Amino acid sequence: MWDTIIISPMVNVLLWIYSVVFHNFGIAIILFTFLIRLITQPLTASQMKSTQKMQEMQKSKKWLDIQKKYKDDKQKLSQEQMKLYKEMGINPLGSCLPTLIQFPIIIGLYQAIIRALAVTPIQLLDLVKHIYPMPEQLSFFNASALIPLKSHFLWMNLSQPERLYLFGFGVPTLAILVVITTYLQSKLMTPASGSPGDQGAQMAKAMNLYMPFFMGWIAYTLSSGLALYFVASNVMGIIQYAALGKVNWRNLLPVSKGPVKG
Repeated sequence: MWDTIIISPMVNVLLWIYSVVFHNFGIAIILFTFLIRLITQPLTASQMKSTQKMQEMQKSKKWLDIQKKYKDDKQKLSQEQMKLYKEMGINPLGSCLPTLIQFPIIIGLYQAIIRALAVTPIQLLDLVKHIYPMPEQLSFFNASALIPLKSHFLWMNLSQPERLYLFGFGVPTLAILVVITTYLQSKLMTPASGSPGDQGAQMAKAMNLYMPFFMGWIAYTLSSGLALYFVASNVMGIIQYAALGKVNWRNLLPVSKGPVKG
C-alpha cells in the first residue's frame, strides 16, 4: 500500500522531471519540491488562517480578562484557554503543522531517491518494479534510457550524505543550511507570543527550538538529495509566506518585554 500510494508515484514523477531537465537530478528534486508545495497549498492556507486567529485571540479583551482573572491559577488558565481555542476554532498546533505534515513526504522521498539512484543489479530490478508500464506512444519518458541516473549535483553525490571538504575537513554544508532555514521558517511563521502561560505559544516555542536540529540531524546522516529537498522546501515556504504578506519579520528581532500592566 505504501509503495503504491507514495513510493511509486514519487519515483515516476522524479524520473519524468529528470528526463525533462536534461538528466540533472538535483534540479529534478528542486522542481519536485515546488510541485509538493503547490499540492500542499490548501494545508498551508489553513495554517495561515489558524495563525491569524491565534493572533486575534491573543489581542482580544476576553483573553486578556481570562489572563488577569486566573493569573495565579495556571491549571484553570490552561482550561479556559483551551475553551477559548475551541470557541474560536483555533488549533493550538496550527503553526507547527507545515513541518509535521512533511514527515510522510520526507520518508517517501528518501525511499524514492534511494530507489531512483539504483546502481547494483538488485537495486535496478527493484526500481523497475516501481516504474509504471505504459504503451510507448503514451510514455512521457524512456525509462530504460535514463537508468542509471546521474547522482552528482554541484559538489554532491545525492545518494550519499553531503560534505564539502575544505582543507581536508568535511563540512556538512547542507545540514547547516537545513538547520538555519528550518529555524527561520518556523520563527517567521509563528504568531506573536502571548503570556508566559500561553500553552499554544509554549508548544510552538519548543517546536521552533528542537525541530531545526532534528531536521539537521536527518540531513547530516541521510542522502544529500533529501537535504536538498529540505532546503528548497524551507526557502520556498518563506518566499510563499512573504508573497502573501504573512511573514512575521519581528520574530527575528530580540524584543525586550516590559512589565505587564495590570
